[in-house]
Amino acid sequence: MAEALRYEPLSEAGTLLTLPPLADSGTGPVHDQRNRPLADLRISVTDRCNFRCTYCMPREAFDGYHFLPRAEILTFEEIERVARAFVALGVRKIRITGGEPLLRRDLPKLIERLAQLPVELTLTTNGVLLPKFAAALKDAGLARVTVSLDALSQETFEAIADVKVPVMRVLEGIEAALSAGLTPLKVNMVVKRGINDHEITAMAEHFRGTGVILRFIEFMDVGATNGWQMAHVVPAKEILERIDARWPLEPLEPNYFGEVAERWRYRDGAGEIGVIASVTQPFCRGCTRLRLSTDGKLFTCLFADRGYDLRLLVRDGADETTLARAIAAIWKIRGDRYSELRTQATAPRKRIEMSYIGG
Repeated sequence: MAEALRYEPLSEAGTLLTLPPLADSGTGPVHDQRNRPLADLRISVTDRCNFRCTYCMPREAFDGYHFLPRAEILTFEEIERVARAFVALGVRKIRITGGEPLLRRDLPKLIERLAQLPVELTLTTNGVLLPKFAAALKDAGLARVTVSLDALSQETFEAIADVKVPVMRVLEGIEAALSAGLTPLKVNMVVKRGINDHEITAMAEHFRGTGVILRFIEFMDVGATNGWQMAHVVPAKEILERIDARWPLEPLEPNYFGEVAERWRYRDGAGEIGVIASVTQPFCRGCTRLRLSTDGKLFTCLFADRGYDLRLLVRDGADETTLARAIAAIWKIRGDRYSELRTQATAPRKRIEMSYIGG
């Protein structure tokens, strides 16, 4: 790993973008500078995590870091108010992220609030706490979950997650989610050359025929502390070739505009897989997502270096219409296309860490 950088959150004075003038309207669909509609919202509910994955929250970068105090974190009522403003602008999918979102106290209560909105409500987790919470999340209105799992062997799993947790606990979490009806369940595997790429076919074999959709994600340069280098990237094309050589594949059409995963199914009917190729096959032109951090900062790109302070508006008493007008104004000036511009030279650039912004 390259020399680690100390994590310094870009949420301090002087690092925020200035909110643009409010849009004329706070209702109806909005499009950005590249004619992309706003359709998805990802909400980070905590910056804390019980793992220290090397590509997200490397221990050496976060050791000694003081996480956000409770007073700075958006309350459930505040999150709901912001979410309603997004729905007024056409958002139809909300994903709860972190950190590890199941560490947020009373999370099912937030799910119950958001489940009243006309959206598909999903959650991404490392799966360890799902046996405890899966049933309650389903009862509260959560539609489905995505579980992050980067290896099946204990040795490789520990090398990536950097915790002494049995990989079986994640697999038990997946089973708990399936039993609770949080389906279709997806499993995300971040693939890094020389670290876990030898487990690509093992992961495929494990989840074939189970109804679980396994998705392989190219190792990305999110943040500035994970030591990203282009040489660490296993291209999606190579991943597909390895699997197709053993179990022939055929392509599937996207489920919707802006879907990040390229879909493939096994010709023998054993299910489907996906590849997310942000590095080698950028999909910026179809990106329909905004991300809300734990403390209410709004980011227009996963690779952003600055965000907009919505919490300031929320705690200043802004109603849903005013919030929607502010969000619409931000979206209308958005022109992000980082993955289309990425080069090896961009890696050292300061960016928001994934654990802060959500995946």
